[in-house]
Amino acid sequence: MRIVPARDGGLCRIRLASGELTAAQARAVAQASLEFGSGFIDATNRANLQIRGVREGSQEALVSRLVEAGLGPVTPGSDDQRNVMSSPLAGLDSHALLDAAPLVSTLIGQMQRDARLHQLSPKFALMVDGGERLAMLDHPHDVWLSAVSAERFVFGLSGCPPRFENNAPALAAVKTGHVPALVDALLHTFLDLAQPWQTRMRDLLTTCSIEEILGRVQEKLGFPLDRDVEHWRRPASDARLRFGVHRQGTGDSVCVGAQVSLGRLDAATLSALADLAPRLRMTPWQSVMLLDVPPADAHAIVEQLAALGLATSPDEPFARLIACTGSPGCAKSFADTKADAQLLARSIPP
Repeated sequence: MRIVPARDGGLCRIRLASGELTAAQARAVAQASLEFGSGFIDATNRANLQIRGVREGSQEALVSRLVEAGLGPVTPGSDDQRNVMSSPLAGLDSHALLDAAPLVSTLIGQMQRDARLHQLSPKFALMVDGGERLAMLDHPHDVWLSAVSAERFVFGLSGCPPRFENNAPALAAVKTGHVPALVDALLHTFLDLAQPWQTRMRDLLTTCSIEEILGRVQEKLGFPLDRDVEHWRRPASDARLRFGVHRQGTGDSVCVGAQVSLGRLDAATLSALADLAPRLRMTPWQSVMLLDVPPADAHAIVEQLAALGLATSPDEPFARLIACTGSPGCAKSFADTKADAQLLARSIPP
């Protein structure tokens, strides 16, 4: 796991598969942030967590603690090969085309075990979209994949799934069972063709055409790419679904969502969230969803989330405000943006 320097101390990135962590893992992160850092944890727009203010000399102990909690990579040196985003409702949305969570897990494991893929930039990112009603469709990814049915995925490079006629279309389609082989071929083709300065797919596309890349990919595959997908468009996502109480899959449980104020938690708040549900999922909106909640407890949990300072309705100011780290933690920043956002929130109407 990597710890990078920041103005307020070391910054430890914790990558979460599908944004998920158990209550025990959440408590471990909270405790580690107190023992080895500032006690503050950031929720990121990649559905991950970051422990801030890691003290000099405590890095090794912090990483060991997180690995013991099951939050480390499968193989040494592969932490950055877990950069796969999915919907916060993956496997939980009865309206989805399929449960994308097993596929995400397969891809993350496959990428971690391939030593050559460790050459990829830490920012090189994939998205797997199972057609859920709640999905972050605005982040451009190096490779994106979207289900068009339970049996078929379309994919594209350096962008987002198309939703409107003027968007760049999907490039091709494959059977769902062929997605791992496709991703493997795409990533190895990228490494085959990229120059040292080309760390992202958008960089490679400045010197290589889509057709050249797809031709190389096709040579690595034992099945044909279906190129007849130019008219496919992804239905819209409803970001309001990250708030409030929603039925979880087809069972009796519900999930409860709320927005973390400006994406920052303290250790006490994260521990309190762990006391409310056995599983948590962070979202790309820097919010959290509590999973496996009994319906009878849902109303009380919403009230407890509000008492913790989280926004439980999309109409609240902090549901519509984001702020970068700001000058207390980032050497490139000229302003205390989070403090400014706190002031701004007082003036924002519903």
